[in-house]
Amino acid sequence: MAALLSHWLLEWRRRWSLRRRPPGPLYDYLSMPFPSPSLDYRQVSYLAVDLETTGLDARSDQILSIGWVLLEGNRIDLSSARHRLVRVQGDIPADTAVIHQITDDLAATGLDLAAALPEFLHDLRGRVMIAHHARIEQTFLAAACQRSFGAGLLVRTVDTQLIARRMLERRHVAFKGSDLRLHALGERYYLPRYGAHNALSDALAAAELFLAQAAHRDNGRGMALSNFL
Repeated sequence: MAALLSHWLLEWRRRWSLRRRPPGPLYDYLSMPFPSPSLDYRQVSYLAVDLETTGLDARSDQILSIGWVLLEGNRIDLSSARHRLVRVQGDIPADTAVIHQITDDLAATGLDLAAALPEFLHDLRGRVMIAHHARIEQTFLAAACQRSFGAGLLVRTVDTQLIARRMLERRHVAFKGSDLRLHALGERYYLPRYGAHNALSDALAAAELFLAQAAHRDNGRGMALSNFL
């Protein structure tokens, strides 16, 4: 009941925002209703997303790259995989460049964020977003849409880290914070290991983790566990 009420409120916000947006990428995105959280996960379309950023504060840090891949129900569409480097303002901090291997020279070959967002929003419309520790993706994408289009991003989200935490707590399994990292959870489900801190490979890892988590639920319902407004 709570999930359906949340869905109704999100839909109301979508329609309200749609009436106030001028034609453009965000208007097109908002024109598609969100999937109901009551559906079996195999009846829903998803977009698994990951960002690499210069830091963790969306107010002052910047998006360096966006990776995403489409899921139709329980199938990952590898032909839909996209990876976009983003041109940033100023120098990339050395301590973060060591992690994600995106240098100033490499970032300079990327797109302006305002040019990368329309393609991403086109693929996200009418779908549920999957991300691991989704608050990062939610806040950075909302801030990016606010700067580029004058409004934040309304999106129904599945957080694979939150699902993992709830599953472990429900089973009374002791765990550490590091056990909830994307690749640690992938090992728990015997999933392929990809290089960390690449937006596309992490998006693919999150997609595979979600499908493994959904397969371990009784019917895959209620997998859209959080909304961001």
